[in-house]
Amino acid sequence: MKAIVYHKYGGTEQLKMAEVPIPVPNSDEVRIKIKAASVNSWDWDQLMGKPFVIRLIGGLFRPSKSVLGFDVAGVVDAVGEEVEDLEVGDEVFGDISEYGWGAFGEYLCVSPKPLARKSSKLTFKEAAALPHAGVLALQGLRQGRGLKAGDHLLINGAGGGVGTLGLQLAKEMGAKVTVVDRADKLAMLKDLGADEALDYQTTDYTRTGAYDFIIDNVARRSIADYRRALSADGVFVMIGGDMRLVLALAVRGMRKAKPGSRRLKILAHKPMAADLEYLQELVVVGKLKPVIDQEFSLAEVPKALDKMGKGEVRGKLIINPEK
Repeated sequence: MKAIVYHKYGGTEQLKMAEVPIPVPNSDEVRIKIKAASVNSWDWDQLMGKPFVIRLIGGLFRPSKSVLGFDVAGVVDAVGEEVEDLEVGDEVFGDISEYGWGAFGEYLCVSPKPLARKSSKLTFKEAAALPHAGVLALQGLRQGRGLKAGDHLLINGAGGGVGTLGLQLAKEMGAKVTVVDRADKLAMLKDLGADEALDYQTTDYTRTGAYDFIIDNVARRSIADYRRALSADGVFVMIGGDMRLVLALAVRGMRKAKPGSRRLKILAHKPMAADLEYLQELVVVGKLKPVIDQEFSLAEVPKALDKMGKGEVRGKLIINPEK
């Protein structure tokens, strides 16, 4: 089978198309013929080996995984003897990051635990766009006291997968939503339902008001800045950004928060099939729509990751091994 492999940290020049053996599932695994995968910022971080914590998780001197990609949609084509819930021919999708990567290829073997059955009403591309970004958005909005109808939510870095899905989820929940991103992405976000749109290059959102809920996908400011931007019982959720802020929030999180006080949290999301099923149902009934920026062939994975690294993505990038 064909796969995009790499063996050294660095830029996309490290990625090569290779012929590798078709994997054989263990007794507790299924094999998926991949129909679509999607690109995430974590793929870019793992390719680059930055920030350094990536190397602590995925290989200190060289990557422990040779094939990137963990958002996958496809068809089960082999089943281990211990697997009971899935059969050959089932269409599935999921975030397999906790069970091994390898979505930038034609086949992969994985535990069935992170997988959900795909509805026939979803395309494989739509299904591949949902798992990581959708669950991050959904679980982020549940943090602390949870987003409530009437809350004023701000999403920073709103133009990517998490932001475009989180915006739609929040509007469905009855929130007012302000989005922050590059100027060239703001019209798209307004079309998705944003009430207000701010260009991060000209506006410091931490000085624009008191928000009831903040989702920050690229957090790099101080704790004091985020506290200033929150209402009295507001919730700040960091999904991505500077590792120094992660450490500061982790230390702060050890203190017990007073009821009704501002809460600043780091999202440690958990891939869950139940959350995927919920998101899928919203798509089926027309209340949620994955934003797909561009589709690439397997050979074009380096081009897709370059686009991710430059911050030019609107919604999700899809890899189609059959293109």
